Amino acid sequence: MAGKPKLHYTKGRGKMESIRWLLAAAGVEFEEEFIETKEDLEKLRNDGVLLFQQVPMVEIDGMRMVQTRAILSYIAAKYNLYGKDLKERAWIDMYVEGTTDLMGMIMYLPFQPADTKEKNLALIIERATTRYFPVYEKALKDHGQDYLVGNKLSWADIHLLEAILMVEECKPDVLSAFPLLQAFKGRISNIPTIKKFLQPGSQRKPPTDEKFVALVRKIFNI
Repeated sequence: MAGKPKLHYTKGRGKMESIRWLLAAAGVEFEEEFIETKEDLEKLRNDGVLLFQQVPMVEIDGMRMVQTRAILSYIAAKYNLYGKDLKERAWIDMYVEGTTDLMGMIMYLPFQPADTKEKNLALIIERATTRYFPVYEKALKDHGQDYLVGNKLSWADIHLLEAILMVEECKPDVLSAFPLLQAFKGRISNIPTIKKFLQPGSQRKPPTDEKFVALVRKIFNI
């Protein structure tokens, strides 16, 4: 039997967090090997295990997978979270790309200069409430089902919940105009594997703070 997937990344959210979410939602236990110094990263590079010299990297099924999107697609397909046919997969991909764009804005916010943060935070809230969340609210309204695609839990649902919780960390009442997303959040949060991941003490990482920003800048020379 294959061992647990092993995740190589810093001890923070970043691009690995969606991978942690997806594995946890699928009920898959995983191990983490944290990159804590510049030397840790150099060792991985020098050992030739990073295809493009970048992390995240996940050891799974005898592969050393890199590139966030490739890793997520593989996990989604392996654990039956990627739709039943090409059309469902296409919808899942579109929804996931939308939430990826939104979460990317939030992910980079702590790394931005202080004088631009307030403006960019306002832009995140504006985009969430006028460009992204209305799409998911409409999808749930149009088909009247509990999940975004195929009336079955998929990667799109898990990714959307992660995005909702990230935006709520920026503005707690951001879902006030989206009753179906409020209900969706409650449903998906209570799926047993996800509920477990949302409990204190899980492998979910906290929001990025200044200490973590400083560490990341040091490790990656940014």
